[in-house]
Amino acid sequence: MKRLLLIFIFAALCGACKETLPDFPEVGEPYAVTSGPHDHFLANYFGLNAWSPDGRYLAVLETDVNGRLAVEGEEATIALVDLKDGNKLIPIAKTPCWNFQEATMFHWLPWEDGACIYNDCRYGKFVSVIYNWKTGAERVIPYPVSAVSADGLQAVSINYARLRLCRPDYGYAGSGQDPLREQVWPENDGLYLVNLRTGEGRLILSIKDAQPLMPAINGPDGFAYFCHTVFSKNAKKIFFLARTVEDLDKQVAQFGIVRVWDTASFTIDTDGGNLRRCFPDGWRGSHFNWLDDETLTVTARWDGGGCWSHTVFKVGDEANVRHLAPGIMDWDGHCIFSPDGKFISSEGYWNKDGYRSWVLLRLEDEALISLGRFYVPDDYKEQYSRCDLHARWRPDGSQLAFNSVHEGSRQVYLRDVKWK
Repeated sequence: MKRLLLIFIFAALCGACKETLPDFPEVGEPYAVTSGPHDHFLANYFGLNAWSPDGRYLAVLETDVNGRLAVEGEEATIALVDLKDGNKLIPIAKTPCWNFQEATMFHWLPWEDGACIYNDCRYGKFVSVIYNWKTGAERVIPYPVSAVSADGLQAVSINYARLRLCRPDYGYAGSGQDPLREQVWPENDGLYLVNLRTGEGRLILSIKDAQPLMPAINGPDGFAYFCHTVFSKNAKKIFFLARTVEDLDKQVAQFGIVRVWDTASFTIDTDGGNLRRCFPDGWRGSHFNWLDDETLTVTARWDGGGCWSHTVFKVGDEANVRHLAPGIMDWDGHCIFSPDGKFISSEGYWNKDGYRSWVLLRLEDEALISLGRFYVPDDYKEQYSRCDLHARWRPDGSQLAFNSVHEGSRQVYLRDVKWK
């Protein structure tokens, strides 16, 4: 309550300059577009578009799994919510390559009506499938996708089997890739750039090549990996996280979960050049979103301290990081720019009372408004199957979509947004 009070006071103090600042939009109340008896959630990661190019369909996953990870071969259904036909659910495919955080990394492909891409397992291998749900035509790409460029022509691929070892809530079960478990710094694994027209991919950065800029780990029992990739708007740069885990097997044996790892945030050109660290040692990094071709918002441990913060910076000028709303936004949230680039939406993790907070920040003066609080029942607090809100904007800015369990089951919600 104290934090929300500070938010409203801060916004009120900025009212004097209202005539020169963009107005906050009116954000409507949430309404569900999926329902039981099954659980549903958006088919990709936070910040990623889930609406079809014509805005009619919303891509979701359907599952009955809850309170645990999916096991090898356990499929989820990919479905489309028809927003113009009473939210009718249209199943289009099934896949065993999914999790509760990034779903199946579904992307719409703008170069063909009805075309999309999602991750799957074919012939015992993790792959991605370009599928036209209207015609039934499909083409298998021999790499799972972690990010897809806005024009739908390129993708970034990472090792989801390796990810399953240290962050099971983001990896895939099974032997669809070689996790290279015995190699701390593999030379033949890392970031792959994939041509989605031809299906050809090439390693643009190995984990071994990034080692000099990554946090140190102690001895041969450590583990290093890449995750969380996203293209810049013009697809000339990639943001990603590089992490090192100490004593992987010991942590899993002792806690059942990896608790100790360190993170470095990076950008790299898509040709593999110009690798840059975003922050100094100790800052870490967590959630992120591109504003344009150079500017990012990233939540990080500010100045290496104990509190998370929301930051904005430009590639090439990483030393001048802007700390947003210090003392108010000092928490780790899923930060995303509004389509006009003037606001940041961010929603975080549940507090001691079980509520998640969601705010909207105006970049120009760092004023904020609350977008509500959402309750998390105990059934949805298990680490690997938790339900984060994972909001994302409709590309035209007219809606926000998110996952939530505040009404008792995991479902997909929309909020209408009216700009003044």
